[in-house]
Amino acid sequence: MVFVPQCYWLCIEDEKAIYDLHENDAEDQGYRQFLSRLSHPLLERLGPNKQRGLDFGCGPGPALSHLLEEQGHQMDLYDPLYFNDPSVLSNRYDFICSTEVVEHMHDPNKDWDRLFKMLNRGGWLGIMTKLVIDKQAFSRWHYIHDMTHICFYSRETFDYLAQRFKAELNFVANDVMLFKSEDAGS
Repeated sequence: MVFVPQCYWLCIEDEKAIYDLHENDAEDQGYRQFLSRLSHPLLERLGPNKQRGLDFGCGPGPALSHLLEEQGHQMDLYDPLYFNDPSVLSNRYDFICSTEVVEHMHDPNKDWDRLFKMLNRGGWLGIMTKLVIDKQAFSRWHYIHDMTHICFYSRETFDYLAQRFKAELNFVANDVMLFKSEDAGS
């Protein structure tokens, strides 16, 4: 994992000003298609029964939660800037999704711990983020030019997280990962 030193981070007001420019409209078909890269494989694994989920880092327009609610799932929202309700962080969930969020984590160790502790046994954690390929590609990568991005993950980082939290890991696309937490019988 590549982690940007804190002295290079934006202040929270400047960070929010950049997020405010994002257009995450749940009715925008292009954006829905983008999110479907995570929602479709996650929904396949959840099955037809109504389950409880958390859209972690949902931003100002929680479009992914709308997609999942349309399929009958109950969703909670959390975002430190737009839906800052810390009470949802003490709940347990059948699944948690986080799209284009983990690259913004100020304390990734604490945040990954929190995410896995909120999952029910056998629950799913869906992550969407671009991955570091190698040092040479990193130096030319567009993703590093977003000043709000301070954590950059590789496949090896996700393998480590799966091992650390005793989770099964599925790479379902180049930038979509699904963790399944340890089953009750494990």
